[in-house]
Amino acid sequence: MELDWHNDSRCHRDGLLLDTNDVGVDRDLEAVCRYRLERFRAEMAKRDIAACVLFDPVNIRYASGARNMQIFNARNPARYLLVTQDQSAVILYEFAGCMHLADDLELVTEVRPAITASFVAAGDDIKRRELDWASEVASTLLELVGKGATVGIERINVGAVRSLSEYGFLLVDAQQPIERARAIKSSEEVSCVRASLHATEIAVARLRHNLRPGLTENALWSILHQAVIAQNGDYVETRLLSSGQRTNPWFQESGTRVIGENELVALDTDVVGCYGYYADFSRTFHSGPDEPSTKQRRLYAAAYEQIHHNMQLLNHGLTFREYAEQAWKIPEKYFANRYYVSAHGVGMTGEYPYLYHGADFVTAGYDGHIEVGMTLCVESYIGEVGGCEGVKLEQQVLVTPSGPELLSNFPFEASLLAG
Repeated sequence: MELDWHNDSRCHRDGLLLDTNDVGVDRDLEAVCRYRLERFRAEMAKRDIAACVLFDPVNIRYASGARNMQIFNARNPARYLLVTQDQSAVILYEFAGCMHLADDLELVTEVRPAITASFVAAGDDIKRRELDWASEVASTLLELVGKGATVGIERINVGAVRSLSEYGFLLVDAQQPIERARAIKSSEEVSCVRASLHATEIAVARLRHNLRPGLTENALWSILHQAVIAQNGDYVETRLLSSGQRTNPWFQESGTRVIGENELVALDTDVVGCYGYYADFSRTFHSGPDEPSTKQRRLYAAAYEQIHHNMQLLNHGLTFREYAEQAWKIPEKYFANRYYVSAHGVGMTGEYPYLYHGADFVTAGYDGHIEVGMTLCVESYIGEVGGCEGVKLEQQVLVTPSGPELLSNFPFEASLLAG
């Protein structure tokens, strides 16, 4: 059944996008947060990590439900979260003037003012600020887990880490337990992912409806942003929309270029949407007014074939190496411009694992297993080196016991598939 994305019947309630099939069903966000925290603590236990100090705002949100200025805090160590493995504490060190934001978060046991150990905040007195930060955190760790405990830490400046290490803890990287935890989603998490994708699909439909020659790339891209925010999504992580010759090579950000007639227009959503979950799919459109050229259709057909071949491989138990060996073989004329991974994990942002192309596995790949509960994005970029245009397509899927289940349902372009 073909959906009318421009006149979609989905609705809002309490500021959150709901599918019409879900009206009357509240997502249990507390259950989502409890599941995530339990998974994180289980991964800490596997590695005998007594406590972790998280700075990545996405990881803070994953482990506690606390959301606050994620873009700002991605580059400023202005808030952090201390989580103990033994369930005794989830302490949020919050940004100045923001402690009230966590009032309703049941998983957070305590909120304290953060000490911002950055040069911007401390100036030439940064060393003293780092010592103060380490003293405060060490005092709490000594009380909760004791001297000599293994402590995971991430994303703080070197001076702060060195100062903390002087208190007798064994410091390890917190990335492994948090990424492993995030990789497997609960059914309630998947419900949040679906909601985020639905909202983003509506946003892309509005963008597609307004696409026409004479519009700038930035003007077109802004339609996606407006629709995402209006539906209670968080933000768009990149600005990957390009047109005409700027579609080749990929990764050129939207700009002031005016979209011409009969050009390809490619985008990658990269939306941190409803409930903080990532909606990540790519589409390539044709600006009209004429039908696409044979060359444009050939590029599109190759990308379409690649993602559909690789999607069907995503079965529970397949190793990353086996996936790489069985993945679609990129024709030589497109190989140099290939997308850097064949597929990747996705949850609250892009995440573990990366699945590499067969030709790249020896130098870049690592092994592991595709598991039930993983949500993965299958990627394709098709464009010749020096070619006039390129095509970007991507689909988001869920690994289930019976095989991959498609999550991103935005339609492909019939005019580019024709012939």
